[in-house]
Amino acid sequence: MAEVILKNEEELSLMREAGRLLASVFSYLDQHIMPGISTMDINHWAERYIVDDLQARPASKGQYDYQYVLNTSVNQVVCHGVPSDAQTLKSGDIVNVDITLEKGGFIADSSKMYMLGDVKPIAKRLVDKTYEAMWQGINAVKPGATLGDVGYAIQQHAENSGYSVVREYCGHGIGREMHEEPEVLHYGQRGKGLVLKEGMVFTIEPMINQGKAKIKTKKDGWTVVTSDKTLSAQWEHTIAVTSQGFEVLTLRNDEPLNSTND
Repeated sequence: MAEVILKNEEELSLMREAGRLLASVFSYLDQHIMPGISTMDINHWAERYIVDDLQARPASKGQYDYQYVLNTSVNQVVCHGVPSDAQTLKSGDIVNVDITLEKGGFIADSSKMYMLGDVKPIAKRLVDKTYEAMWQGINAVKPGATLGDVGYAIQQHAENSGYSVVREYCGHGIGREMHEEPEVLHYGQRGKGLVLKEGMVFTIEPMINQGKAKIKTKKDGWTVVTSDKTLSAQWEHTIAVTSQGFEVLTLRNDEPLNSTND
C-alpha cells in the first residue's frame, strides 16, 4: 500500500480554500437545478462558474479521459452518471451532483443530492437517511479511531434504516491528487483498519441503495446503476482529521455549523 500523505497546516489552509470554493459551486447550482433542465446544463453551468468566477480548475475534466466537469447520477444511477443534453430532469427525480475542484495545487471533492419537485416520500427517506449515514461516518473521525469505525457507523445506520451499502466504490485520500491513500470503505468493523492521525484528509461518500447492494456498469463504461432498478443515493464531503476530531472542508452554507467536533 502506498503511504498516506499527512497534510501540514499550510497545505490544509490551501485545501480549506479549495473546499470553500467547491461549496460555493453548489450554492450557485442550487439556484439553477430544477425540473426541465438537462444534466448537461448542470455541467456547463458548473464549468463556467468554476473557471470564470472562481479562477479554479474542474479537476474531473480530463481525469481518466473523462470529458466533463461533474457526474450527474439520477434515480437508479449509483454513481458516475454522464451529463447529457438528452437527459431532462423531471419532477420527482432525485439526482446526485458530484464535483471536484482544484485551486492552489490541491483538490476538493464533494457531492450533493437534489430532490426535484414532487418527490415521493420513499425517495426522500432514502436521500435523508443516506445523508445521516454520511454524518455518522464523519462523526466517527478523530485521531486514534480507525477506518473500520467510520465504515461501521455508516453501515449500521444504512442497514438499520432498511437499505444496503454499495461495496465496489469507496472514499479516498485526497490532496495534490484526486485519489490518494487510504481507501475509505463505507462498511466495516469497529477497531479494524487504518488508525486515523492528525493531518489525514479523505472523502467519505457512501452510496446507499433502496434495494439490494448489487450494481452493474452500463455499456458507456461509466454509468453505474442498481441491478434491481431501485433508487440509489449518495452524499460526499472532504474531511480533515484534526488534533481533537475532524473538519469538513467542503461544508456548505445550507448545512449545520457543527463542521468540527473539537
